[in-house]
Amino acid sequence: MNHWRDTMVDQPEPDGAAYLTGWTISGIAVIATIVTVWVFGI
Repeated sequence: MNHWRDTMVDQPEPDGAAYLTGWTISGIAVIATIVTVWVFGI
């Protein structure tokens, strides 16, 4: 099996602050969407 690295795709850094910030924003957006749908009954 060949292991390849695509130079056009940014490789995530699991220890980076940007990585943590991205997941935090994503999680908040998902929770906000669920709450909005629940409140408005869409």
